[in-house]
Amino acid sequence: MLDFLDFSFLDILDIVLVAVLLYYVYKLLKGTVAINIFIGIALIVLIWKITEALQMEMLSGLLGTLISLGAIAILIVFQPEVRKFLLMLGSTNFTNKRNFLKQLSFLKTEIHTSVDVESIIVACESMAFKKTGVLIVLERTHNLDFIKSTGDKMNAEVNQPILKSIFYKNSPLHDGAVIIKDNFIIASRIILPLSKKNLPARFGLRHRAAIGITEKTDALCIVVSEETGEISYIKDGEFVLFKTNNELIETIRYDLN
Repeated sequence: MLDFLDFSFLDILDIVLVAVLLYYVYKLLKGTVAINIFIGIALIVLIWKITEALQMEMLSGLLGTLISLGAIAILIVFQPEVRKFLLMLGSTNFTNKRNFLKQLSFLKTEIHTSVDVESIIVACESMAFKKTGVLIVLERTHNLDFIKSTGDKMNAEVNQPILKSIFYKNSPLHDGAVIIKDNFIIASRIILPLSKKNLPARFGLRHRAAIGITEKTDALCIVVSEETGEISYIKDGEFVLFKTNNELIETIRYDLN
């Protein structure tokens, strides 16, 4: 029997750890252009390992050299994604059982978001009609403690009236962003890092702030323009297009899972 078909416990552990790593990388790149590059690289590595196992020395040597020389190029191409991955690892609180298990939520066969996305979007529709500026951050796996301290802590369940009252123009809380986690508004009047991207003049500080936080973390942002009343959805530092608000609700639900 060939040696490479002999499996030990360490081989199984090795496969599981690689699978976990690939899952996190895929989750990080899902929905971006970089996912196609990642799939291409994964296929090359897979072919390389197969040729090594079959002792095809010339082809495996060529592929190994190609991968070694391309390592620096890969780091350059995936620089934003590598940064996000390291942030995700660094922000995981392994001493907190609940947070640690949340990082392993992919082991569940089915995951449902607890965030009332419909109430958020309906509230945004109402505020968009009145041209009320809105900036909502939906926290996902990356911990946003590093910006929560810039505002006021809250612990209010998400509903339409409270969102409208926070962003009401004469409200003391309307300036800045709110952070929503697990269907609770956990902070308001948050100051977000601004993106350095060149944006069209019609986009103001709210859009620049939404792009900034989604460039640095995997958070999702919903923005209502005070000038135009237009609702924008921002993910991974990019605007996500949608045709109807119902489509937007489904898109956000999908991205939260």
